[in-house]
Amino acid sequence: MNFYVMTLFPEMVMQGLNTSILGRAVERGTIAIEAVNIRDYTTDKHGKVDDYTYGGGAGMLMQAQPVYDTYLAVNEMIKKKQEDARTRVIYVTPQGKTFSQDMAKELAGEGNLVFLCGHYEGIDERVLEEIVTDYVSIGDYVLTGGELPAMVMIDAIARLVPDVLHNDESAQTESFHNDLLEYPQYSRPEVWRDKAVPSILLSGNHAKVDEWRLEQSIERTKRLRPDLYEKWEARQK
Repeated sequence: MNFYVMTLFPEMVMQGLNTSILGRAVERGTIAIEAVNIRDYTTDKHGKVDDYTYGGGAGMLMQAQPVYDTYLAVNEMIKKKQEDARTRVIYVTPQGKTFSQDMAKELAGEGNLVFLCGHYEGIDERVLEEIVTDYVSIGDYVLTGGELPAMVMIDAIARLVPDVLHNDESAQTESFHNDLLEYPQYSRPEVWRDKAVPSILLSGNHAKVDEWRLEQSIERTKRLRPDLYEKWEARQK
């Protein structure tokens, strides 16, 4: 799977994503991540990519031309890789649909994803209408740019791509799978600061362990995320 990030700060994106699990997946060729600098495609001799907004108002707006030409360049990169030409372009914006685990699962099935990161007061509406297929937010708050949200989404999506995680079962037992939060987990030593590991986990009875973990997931979800618990309970009925 290929991720492309259209950004003014490519170093920020690559430094954040080329580490740990995702970095190893890139080395193996399981996924590819490329940050494309929008400034490289401006026609302004000074590298300018923003200007004042029509109608007045505070702040500057990213112009349509450099964003659109960056998009065309990314499309050429995809064609050179002989990948499926179908490409979803995700504009990272607080005005979009809220990102979720279900959305991550859906997007993990794509061959290519392009993320468009805005800055300043946003991006000229005309180029958004021309190239964007999905408007997505990671929450009801405003950040200085779209890079951090794009990195969050890429991390969540990439770990659902086959062979990215070392243990393929990991993604099936984590929080939000089946609308339940993950059960508590423990490691050595058996007793730490007078707190002992639950005896059931030391029993060797895998059926009982699975039963205990499910009970803990249900209880934790009911206590911490009643909204998720209601969804889970409704599906049980």
